[in-house]
Amino acid sequence: MSQFSKDIRVTFVEDPGLGCIEVTVRAPEKDETVEALMDRIAAGKAGPETVLASDGEGNLTPVNLRDIVSVSVDDKQIVILTSGNRYTVRQPLQSFEERLKTAVSGRFIRISRYEIVNLDKVRKFDFTLSGTLRLELAGGIETWASRRNIPAIRKKLAERK
Repeated sequence: MSQFSKDIRVTFVEDPGLGCIEVTVRAPEKDETVEALMDRIAAGKAGPETVLASDGEGNLTPVNLRDIVSVSVDDKQIVILTSGNRYTVRQPLQSFEERLKTAVSGRFIRISRYEIVNLDKVRKFDFTLSGTLRLELAGGIETWASRRNIPAIRKKLAERK
């Protein structure tokens, strides 16, 4: 059974002046069928070190995993921050974390239940006397690690030296 519940019409228009393949999906509304179709089309565009993410205007954009500063959960979607942009992806954080481990091993670490950071993008670590850890990331992003994750963070930092 097809995952698409609506009729789909596909048209090809040759445009010699175009420097890339451009796909526009037109529909009465953006529903699950449209999103599934867009995901399938876009899946052919992402390489092993990229992820397709929404840029906030509904456009899917390939984001290089090495450019990611942090990944966090916000209202059932993943928010990806790079030095200058914010993207979203709809998938569980745990599966995204597995993708990061596979594609760019050793660069990312979970700092809390809801956040993962790229260690290459950490500009400063501040361990406080009360046992908390503040991280200053590229692009002026500031975040805090949960106390229970600090031993794993310290171990990862020692391994990277």
